[in-house]
Amino acid sequence: MSTPSQTVGPFFALGMPGRDAAADGVWLRGRVFDGAGDAVPDALIESWQADPPAFGRCATDPAGRWALRVPPPDRYVNLSVFARGLLNRVVTRLYLPDAPLDGVLAGIEPARRGTLVAKATEDGYELDIHLQGPHETVFFAV
Repeated sequence: MSTPSQTVGPFFALGMPGRDAAADGVWLRGRVFDGAGDAVPDALIESWQADPPAFGRCATDPAGRWALRVPPPDRYVNLSVFARGLLNRVVTRLYLPDAPLDGVLAGIEPARRGTLVAKATEDGYELDIHLQGPHETVFFAV
């Protein structure tokens, strides 16, 4: 007999130790929205990338905003989102706006690719994450 999944969160600051930001890094920012278009104030975002190797974690603020400083990525950064109401994390990617089309991005309907492509900002990149609804972000099975 297996044990059913439980919803994740809420996340407490006690479990969010500070991390040294990449000195030569860029900022990844965005907001997390639920299916009704409301901000998710208590989600957790994790980032990881292979080139260069890096891992980051941050909580959203009351307006659903998240921000991570990471080493400049090559083409994309993997993101996990943990939020109340989810039985398991959801996984997506933040692609740089000028990243070449790879096998993963090419396999997504052209109309939905934009949910993975970040906008360039002065000091990094911005990508909003929509958990459901008409602007739902593309998520990957893991």
